[in-house]
Amino acid sequence: MRLTPQYAGLRTLHHDFADQGFVVLGFPCNQFGQQEPGTDAEILEFVTSNFDVDFPMFSKIDVNGDTAAPLYQWLTTTAPNAEGNTAISWNFEKFLIGRDGETVLVSRHRPPPSRSPTYCHRTCDRRLVISTPSR
Repeated sequence: MRLTPQYAGLRTLHHDFADQGFVVLGFPCNQFGQQEPGTDAEILEFVTSNFDVDFPMFSKIDVNGDTAAPLYQWLTTTAPNAEGNTAISWNFEKFLIGRDGETVLVSRHRPPPSRSPTYCHRTCDRRLVISTPSR
């Protein structure tokens, strides 16, 4: 759990776009370099005490293979990566889903970790402008 600075960027995304209906959902997974080895309670304690995370954190799941959670089976099938691969390749791969749940608004993100929060912030900003209903 020590190599997880992206939690701070995800918290910022959650706060910056909350008034537009945006929510970050955290699904810990230990399939990538054993970076999330703790129990659900230990992971929650770690992210809240180290990164002040206040977005919903769910129980640890698998995202690849035969034991992949149904949500991730749907996400990866709906939005293969740029190479057409459906497997999740790292533990902070992100999916942006439009408020209507339409698969055309699902995007996978894997920028370099140092650019991840900035890249996702720009992407969320563009997507929310596109998908915000007119008043």
